[in-house]
Amino acid sequence: MESLFEKLDKTIIFFIVYSLTFLLFFKTINYTLPFVIAFIFAMILKKPTKYIAKKLKIKNSIASLISTLVFFSIIISVLSFIIAVLSKEVIQLAKNAQLYFSQNSSDIYKLIDKIQLYYKNLDPSVVLGISKNLSSIINKISNLTVSITGKIISYIIQFLTYIPYIIMVILFTLLSTYFFTKDLTYHKNKFAEIIPKDKSHKLYCIFSESKKMLTNYILSYLFIIFITFLETLIVFLLFKVKYALILSLLAAFLDFLPILGIGSIYIPLIIINIAYNNYIIAIGLLISYVLISIIRQIIEPKIVSSSLGLHPVSVLAALFIGLKANGVSGMFFCMFLVVAYNVLKKVKVL
Repeated sequence: MESLFEKLDKTIIFFIVYSLTFLLFFKTINYTLPFVIAFIFAMILKKPTKYIAKKLKIKNSIASLISTLVFFSIIISVLSFIIAVLSKEVIQLAKNAQLYFSQNSSDIYKLIDKIQLYYKNLDPSVVLGISKNLSSIINKISNLTVSITGKIISYIIQFLTYIPYIIMVILFTLLSTYFFTKDLTYHKNKFAEIIPKDKSHKLYCIFSESKKMLTNYILSYLFIIFITFLETLIVFLLFKVKYALILSLLAAFLDFLPILGIGSIYIPLIIINIAYNNYIIAIGLLISYVLISIIRQIIEPKIVSSSLGLHPVSVLAALFIGLKANGVSGMFFCMFLVVAYNVLKKVKVL
């Protein structure tokens, strides 16, 4: 009975400490974001930097500088290319839409005349009812248009005000990545000295198990994103969608973001194809979008649970409860709670 109370006390303390750490981390993320990103990048660049230093027989600081600059150059080049391609596509779409309306203006006017003629032959009471409904719909559309336009303008203004902050984040991330990479690859790096080298030590076990689980967690999601990319690429090539590779990569990237998701790519493409009377392609893309979304929901808990050594139900519960409780942040809170508890249970702290 005493051991049960002791275990319960440990679990309560763990939950309180974890909750406070999680809240502190996300409440201060605006101030620590460049350094968090930089540390993740440094972990990625650790092995390539060591390889460059050994292969070229140069100092660790120079190797760190080379790997950091090359890494950031690749990221900036890829992002610039994607933004340029998307901007070109949006401009082209606007031009095509304008051209379509100018070329088919006579057909549009004929359709309007037909509707007016049919409208006049209807019963007056029906006409009155339609008029009221149309008036209500027009008002709603007008209000919605004003609201959307206002939001777009406010988002653009908000984005412009964030430009200095974004530049500052990029600059600090670049510098911090270099210094973190240099420290992590240094043969007497201070990070390694914090962790005891005795494999039987609990702190070493916690660090080792956490590192393993975090790596597996990242790899599992990268694998899920890769599956989404592959599925989308096959669909886009099948329906001969322009810039299939770029759009598939963008869909895979957006798939990682729960707020946006692959719908941010599929839905505009479906609308564009409907506008151009490509109904078969539009239906095909819609079916593909639904199927890919369903497949993702099925494979995500299975892959994540297998990689972390957790039961699929616990992963499903963490995802569902988290999203229901507090959206994306709630999902991360519950997922990392399950992972942290599992780590401490494996090393027999809990």
